[in-house]
Amino acid sequence: MQRRNNAALPVPTESEEQQTLFQWAVIQSGRFPELALMYHVPNGGSRSKAEAGRFKAEGVKAGIPDICLPVARGGFHGLYIELKRQRGGKVSETQTEWMERLKAQGYCVALCFGWEPAAQVILDYLKMEDMAYGTKQET
Repeated sequence: MQRRNNAALPVPTESEEQQTLFQWAVIQSGRFPELALMYHVPNGGSRSKAEAGRFKAEGVKAGIPDICLPVARGGFHGLYIELKRQRGGKVSETQTEWMERLKAQGYCVALCFGWEPAAQVILDYLKMEDMAYGTKQET
């Protein structure tokens, strides 16, 4: 029997990666209730010109990372994740600028290719000691 090369397998879309990550978060929420605060920032996607104009007027900004976990840990205000598909995902200049600006404001920021690396970043982040309150999450 011949084994298939991983490169030949279909690559999940960014949307599929993100849906899987949020399904994982629901499963992990018993251990880490803070995951209930995690949300997606819906800034991407195709829109009509009218809809894009309305969203811009409402404050939607290009380049903001996809996922936010507004939970303080390790001296950070919260965690932002820019999630890309496992292969073929590209980071725009605007996204890079936003990630740098958020880091400068005291946020932990990660660029992850696939839901599994993102899940690991989230676990590592939630296990960090919270400097502000002197508590540590139990593993």
